[in-house]
Amino acid sequence: MLEALNNLLPQTQCGQCSFKGCRPYAEAILAGDADINQCPPSGDEGIAKIAAFLGVPTKPLNSQFGEHKAKSVALIDEVNCIGCVKCIAVCPVDAIIGASKKMHTIITTECTGCELCLPPCPMDCIVILPLTNVNSAVAPSHAKQRYESRLIRLEKEVLAKTEFKRQQKARLLGS
Repeated sequence: MLEALNNLLPQTQCGQCSFKGCRPYAEAILAGDADINQCPPSGDEGIAKIAAFLGVPTKPLNSQFGEHKAKSVALIDEVNCIGCVKCIAVCPVDAIIGASKKMHTIITTECTGCELCLPPCPMDCIVILPLTNVNSAVAPSHAKQRYESRLIRLEKEVLAKTEFKRQQKARLLGS
């Protein structure tokens, strides 16, 4: 049931619902800790699908969590990008590429338009533009796969750092 409900969500992983992604929001709905109308990217159509799936009455989007917007994509004004990597760190689907102190760019075919890259950008060089062709929006299933892959990558990085620190400590104690 959790997977089916999660699959009804837009997979933007934007956090506007007050949860750290679509799956945690789906878990909260099923646990009774969240209402069905907290996802602005879903809009009324998505809320209706959730309501039908759960067999509950539909509700309008709760404006406390934001407003429904047209599908969009982020773009970086590459001339003004200083390569701080702050946007890369927050992108939930790894749609931003670049290196420290080098210009970054957004893979627009992977961007979910979540807007999480806007607040950390010190140069204010990222803009959100509505998609002119909604059919070019990232499919939710693809965005979900990229998000899950990112979580696995981050977990591996934490494990590698922990192992490196353990080995360093063992060397120090062994010396």
